[in-house]
Amino acid sequence: MRSTDLAAEKVKVGTRGVMMIAKMPSTAISNEPQALREETPLLDVSVVIPCLNEANSLAFCIAKAMAAFRTAGLRGEVLIADNGSTDESVNIAAEHGARVLSVAERGYGAALRAGIAAARGEFVVMGDADDSYDFGEVPKFVAKLREGFDLVMGNRFLGEIKPGAMPPLHKYFGNPGLTRLLNIFFHSGVGDVYCGLRGFTRALARRLDVRSTGMEFALEMVIKAAQLDARITEIPIILWPDKRGRAPHLRSLRDGWRSLRFMLMYAPNWLFLLPGGLLGAIGLTLVFWLLPSTRRIGNVNLDIHTMIVGVFFTLLGAQILSLGAFAKVFSYAERFDHGGVSLKRMLRHFTLEFGLALGGGMFFVGFAGCAWITWQWAESGFGPLYQVRWILFWAMWLFLGVQVMFSSFILSMLGISRGTFIGDYDRK
Repeated sequence: MRSTDLAAEKVKVGTRGVMMIAKMPSTAISNEPQALREETPLLDVSVVIPCLNEANSLAFCIAKAMAAFRTAGLRGEVLIADNGSTDESVNIAAEHGARVLSVAERGYGAALRAGIAAARGEFVVMGDADDSYDFGEVPKFVAKLREGFDLVMGNRFLGEIKPGAMPPLHKYFGNPGLTRLLNIFFHSGVGDVYCGLRGFTRALARRLDVRSTGMEFALEMVIKAAQLDARITEIPIILWPDKRGRAPHLRSLRDGWRSLRFMLMYAPNWLFLLPGGLLGAIGLTLVFWLLPSTRRIGNVNLDIHTMIVGVFFTLLGAQILSLGAFAKVFSYAERFDHGGVSLKRMLRHFTLEFGLALGGGMFFVGFAGCAWITWQWAESGFGPLYQVRWILFWAMWLFLGVQVMFSSFILSMLGISRGTFIGDYDRK
């Protein structure tokens, strides 16, 4: 239908909704969805493009996507998720036959979430509005999705990066480094995690429940898809110099740190369990090794001072491990930890009473040991105290017991406050 035969309809939906400017016949009535609809999709594919002041390039993106629909015989739509543009972006989109959503909540992820929720296609292909991606590639993504893949990622490194299209810092360090780190943490197998051109099924979008409102949206999608064992593949694409005519929204150092921070928050195994377990193991090894007497390595004597360091390492490791347990309970309850080292079975059967009994036992053993040494010291008339090693040893267990008891209360409180059994949201 030609744009000259259409009228623009504006609809406002709540503070969490979107204002939509949809190209439709003036006699039609439109009730846009608040979330991905469950009924049979009306179209083959929806191309969702987040937009913030992209007047210089938006028309090219829409034209390429529309041409791809016609060439491949796809029933498709271009949906512009506008995030508060103050230039002519909205008018340009409407004039070129796109459907426009005005998204009140600011952020790259917020715009995409609203756009994906309102999409009418069986498949969704998302991409940036600066014309750095060729939306003529949309049929390739649809073909892969029809083969049964859940998520199809574009890969600029397998394809081509045109001169001037990507800063050297991003090309050689930032993107490869963060992609490698994400694959270490989550085993996604994706070679270009930040590629903005990607396609996915509506079913996967519902399962992912992506919540990020900022640029972390791209990472969260890949992380959750990998954790859910979604079928992921990549296709080579070309990255072109953008036509935005303004400074990019991306800030290298700030957004690089945001990416690293986000990945660590989604990886409590790496952030807490691995360093905590390592510190605890080193600490206990030093304590037990030095408990009998001084040890000598070459010309170096390791004595009581090294044992004190071992006690500190043990206590610090236990503290980090308890924080990791808190993080795992929270991640299970919020349904964003589906992979890696699972503590669900252990936490499912971890009760407050068990934790108090375990911590109380450790405390009692440590207290009894300290009391026995104090008694012997008193028997000697409180003279020189030579059993410092054993004091450190028994005090360590006393402190660990206290830590376990209080950590047990926190774990139980988290289970109650999240409205779920500890580590067992399947039985909620």
